[in-house]
Amino acid sequence: MLIGIYCTLIFIYSLASGRLERTVITAPILFTAAGGAALVLVPELRDRDYNFMLLLQMAEIGLVLLLFTDASRTDLAILKSIRALPIRLLSTGMLLTIVLGALAALGVFPDLTVWEAGILGAILAPTDAGLGQIIVSSPHVPMRIRQALNVEAGLNDGLSVPFMLFFIALAEAGSSGQQGVLGRFIMQQLGYGALAGIGIGLAGGLLLGLAHRKQWMAEPLETLGVIALPLLCILASEAVGASMFIAAFLAGLAVQVGFREAGRHSVEFAEEWGQLLNLAVFFLFGLLAARAAGRFTAASIIYAALSLTVVRMLPVWLALAGTGLSRATVLFMGWFGPRGLASIVLGLVYLEREMRNPGEATIRVAVMATVLLSIFAHGLSAMPGIKRYARTIAKLPSAAPENQKI
Repeated sequence: MLIGIYCTLIFIYSLASGRLERTVITAPILFTAAGGAALVLVPELRDRDYNFMLLLQMAEIGLVLLLFTDASRTDLAILKSIRALPIRLLSTGMLLTIVLGALAALGVFPDLTVWEAGILGAILAPTDAGLGQIIVSSPHVPMRIRQALNVEAGLNDGLSVPFMLFFIALAEAGSSGQQGVLGRFIMQQLGYGALAGIGIGLAGGLLLGLAHRKQWMAEPLETLGVIALPLLCILASEAVGASMFIAAFLAGLAVQVGFREAGRHSVEFAEEWGQLLNLAVFFLFGLLAARAAGRFTAASIIYAALSLTVVRMLPVWLALAGTGLSRATVLFMGWFGPRGLASIVLGLVYLEREMRNPGEATIRVAVMATVLLSIFAHGLSAMPGIKRYARTIAKLPSAAPENQKI
């Protein structure tokens, strides 16, 4: 029944998608709300005993494809041309976001351990490129600012994975009393994941590049060849107990060595079939969030608000200090750091481990509340925020950093 409801929704959305793009109703808002409405309107869905496996598997595949796509289209020349704004956001900004998120968690949720607070901070550190698409595609936002936010969202999900896995390993080592667990976990998840990703990316890229130069491949099938690589990362990672996310991210970077066109083909797939998968995740997330609505507490709502404001905006302000950007730009970049698909997947990955720590339920509710608030708050404020920001920066002199060419 769920599949039927979702397919019908996809069809209806496709009919009105052009009109909806001119409103504040974004696709994630629509599909999340539809998932919640389905639970209310269809009694059979309320009585079913859902586990997270279906959502987890779909979300994992979606994030693997997203990480590979983001990495494969990453161009270091872009980082240089926009004068290190993304580097500031991905280094100082991201590290401070994780630390501040963990500190806020300890303050709001006194039942959490230090490592559990770190897990929550890492899960909610990455921003969502999909939720921020309206920002990075708007011609009213300076290109330099758009590119910085786009590169940040494209890479911070992959960079947050090692931090989350590290905190999980520390939490597991502490609960089991076996310090050797940490070393084995890091070797398997990070080490094997890196080897698998780099190996698949290099080998796949070299073979794809050779076949492309020799004109052995039919052009429509080049995309399938590229997309097969992150799927191979999933299989290889499961075989050796490694992180599929680290493998996919590094494979996306490595594939460019042999096949420079990989980014274009992966983006083509992500914009079509990948969107279908990602919207399914938001639909199922809306359904599960509606089921968990009674578990939302004042503390989880407070933390969600802190995560989207202070925890995000203060690190951005510190990371951009000295760049000469106006206060309006810093506020704009700080606010538009939405949490979405990456946080959903990382949260599910943590829950899948079934560590049964006392703070597990708290982390689950906090992640759901934060993502849910972000979907609606950032979606509804995007168009008004762009218009107000555009009016403000129109008054800036031509020599302002926002107006510099890239």
